Amino acid sequence: MLDLLTIGELSVRSGVAPSALRYYERLGLIRADRTGGNQRRYARAELRRVAFIRISQQVGVSLDEIRAALDSLPEARTPSPQDWARLSADWRGRLDEKIRLLAKLRDDLDGCIGCGCLSMQRCALYNPEDALAGEGPGARLMLPRPTEDPTPADSPA
Repeated sequence: MLDLLTIGELSVRSGVAPSALRYYERLGLIRADRTGGNQRRYARAELRRVAFIRISQQVGVSLDEIRAALDSLPEARTPSPQDWARLSADWRGRLDEKIRLLAKLRDDLDGCIGCGCLSMQRCALYNPEDALAGEGPGARLMLPRPTEDPTPADSPA
């Protein structure tokens, strides 16, 4: 039992509240063994999983996506550096796209923050008369432009 952490110890070491750790366990993101008195005991390897969950959430990755990634790790043993490298490689394209979008948001908003949109001719986000409504919801000028969709928007899927 020396290599196992109580929920309080895991909370202190990870910086995550015990309630969040119980929630992560309920979702299957982390695992705990139980003592005879039904107390949770976490393997030290769970610290790495909690760190992965926290940083992934901070960059906007959903818990469903995090679960899918963690489910790709081996259950019968502690994940190796190679296991984590494979997971990282699988996410590289998605993270690169997120970085690109964040940089675009930062760069495009630099001119908007203090301008008050007094110059609509120069505004990178200007959409007169909602001309982009036909392309779908959301920030159409910030998001990647859609390619030809084989299914028309008004047809049943």
